[in-house]
Amino acid sequence: MAAAFTALRALLGLFFLLTGALKVSDWLSADLHRHMASEFVRFAKVFPLKELGFVPEPGTYLVAVGWLEVTAGLLLAFGPQLLQEISNFILSVVMIGAIYTLLALQEPLAMCAPATLCLGLLLLLNIRGYPAAPRPKFE
Repeated sequence: MAAAFTALRALLGLFFLLTGALKVSDWLSADLHRHMASEFVRFAKVFPLKELGFVPEPGTYLVAVGWLEVTAGLLLAFGPQLLQEISNFILSVVMIGAIYTLLALQEPLAMCAPATLCLGLLLLLNIRGYPAAPRPKFE
């Protein structure tokens, strides 16, 4: 079972690495990068911290989320356990933000499915995907 979680962690990390790279640069696909840039104009309008007076510039928002996904995805896939757990938490927060944004924009529920699936897999890794800490033996 540990091998399955290791494979899931690596695949999920590489998925976030790829999606983050699409947000950061148009090197992989110029069309997808342009599409993401236009979507982030909409996403910035319903940014969760808007109520507190913080509305990000869409281009900066896109790049920040992209680098966060690239870094956390890389660490989730190949980092040591502590950094994998931190990356898992960060990516879970990003997915919760993505779901919130799509719901705030009143997108169809089917649009939330990829983010919901990713969040579910991240939570599965968080709950079951790491070996238990060894217990000290008392004599």
